[in-house]
Formats: sequence, C-alpha cells, structure tokens
Amino acid sequence: MPELPEVETMRLGISQFAGCRIQSVAFPRQSVRPISVTPRPRTIIAKLVGRVIVAVHRYGKRIAIEIAGSECGDATHWLVIEPRMTGLLLVADAPSPQHVRMQIQLSPLFSSVAKASTSPLSQLLFWDRRGLGTVRLLGEPGLLAACGPERLGPDALIVLGSDYSSRLHASIRAIKVALLDQRAVAGIGNIYAAEILFLAGIDPRLPCCRLTGLMWERLATVTRELLAEAVRLKGSTLGDATYRTPNNALGEFQLQHRVYGRQGLPCQACLRPIQRIVQAQRSTFFCPQCQKRSGQSRSQ
Repeated sequence: MPELPEVETMRLGISQFAGCRIQSVAFPRQSVRPISVTPRPRTIIAKLVGRVIVAVHRYGKRIAIEIAGSECGDATHWLVIEPRMTGLLLVADAPSPQHVRMQIQLSPLFSSVAKASTSPLSQLLFWDRRGLGTVRLLGEPGLLAACGPERLGPDALIVLGSDYSSRLHASIRAIKVALLDQRAVAGIGNIYAAEILFLAGIDPRLPCCRLTGLMWERLATVTRELLAEAVRLKGSTLGDATYRTPNNALGEFQLQHRVYGRQGLPCQACLRPIQRIVQAQRSTFFCPQCQKRSGQSRSQ
C-alpha cells in the first residue's frame, strides 16, 4: 500500500503540473526517520530549479515526473518517487508537517495562465509517515534500469491473459504470491491480489502451473476491470486512514472490498465465512466456497 489504483490516482492528481516551471525544491529537515534520496538533496535541487515539468508518468507503483532538459544542453531527467507503505503525493496541505519529505513550488510556464489563476504558485508535497519511500533523480539509462521491462512486467491496467500465461504458467508458486511479483505484472499488491482472485473464482493457494488458458484469460479480464474501477473510485483508504488522494480526501474503493480484511465475515456471494491465511508472510483473504482449488469459477 499504495498499490496501482492509489498511485494512478496520485498521477492523475498531479498531472495538472505538466507545463509548469519549478520555482523551488526543499527537503525539510525532520526529526523522524529520513527517506532515501538519490543523489543528495542539494544536487537534486540544483538540477530541478528553473526546469519545466513535461509530463507525469506511472510505472507500476512508481511515479516518474519527466523534467525537460535545459537550454545549456542538460538532458531530460525523471524524478522517480516510490511511495511504498505510507507515502503520499499531495497538492493540498499535508496531514502532518513533520512528515513532509519534499516540497516543490511551481508556477505556470505562460504568464497568461498565471494571470488567469487566483493562485499562480502551486505546491507539490511528498509526505511519508514511516519514511520507507524513495526519491530518485534519474537520467534515461537510470529510468530504464529502475522501471524498464527487465524490472517491471506489463502494467496491470492493460495486462492480457497471454502476458500472465507466458510469464507464470510454468511456476510452481501459489498464484496469490506470483501476482505480487512486479516482474510478472506491475502494480498489484496484497489488497488487490485478494480482490482479483475472488472475482476470478481462483483459490489463492493454487499453483500457477495448474491454471488453464481460460483461467489466465479470466484472471486478466478481472484484473483490468477491477483495477479500473478502483482508479475511478480513487483507491482504497483502510482503517488507519493513511492513504489520501492528492487533494487530501479519502479513497472509496474500500467500500467495494469483497474479501480483503473481512476475516470471519460472511461472503457476499455465498455467506460462508471469509478465511485468512498467511502466504509469503502476507495475509491472504478468500472464500473457500467461491474460490475452488480446481480453479472452477463460482456460479454467477
């Protein structure tokens, strides 16, 4: 957490800054655990101030802010931010000032835009309560190494059955564990893996090598549709309310969870209690009635 829907919500929320010029960058000194910043903050500041944001991209669970080259011939760079457990990208005020890790002030590139705006100077904050997130300024080779096909599989919003099958069909790993492998498919984490497998009617313990072609196709279709709906609802804010949208609002997809976090509660489809098991040191929630070990989908 955050997973693909939450990070895509961040991307959409800060994409408004494409075409803006970076006026200042600060890494506030805090008494809490520091995040990983590469290269040193003063180097990042020197390379970013005065530069223009070209676009905001997402690679799996990472945001990559594309920064235009300078008139002096400096190459394009990407500010790659990985929120990890508790990181947020915000355009609104942060939940707590002591956990603001990076602050960027921006202004519209064209004066006509600035005159039309009541607040021509805008801020982008990276906030991280636990300090597990990372900030990296990368050139093109670095971006390829961090976010390219050798590091990340197909994006889960567009994954196909053939992608799943070609990458996982020979694996003996449980399908739930395999879905968390970012080299297989990018963007799925613990919450959405459980939800996807429930809707696909697949037992999370089933070895990948036992899934059929039709099952891979069903899994891919459910993955795309469920994640798109989660993006529409701006992600999932769990009980600790850590995850917020860039405008500091709650996500809404947690209201649609069928199995995640519902141990002991009745399945919404069959009324049998939802079970919790541990796989690869992560909690897995599923319905033993609706998710058969044979992979046979439940009745619709």
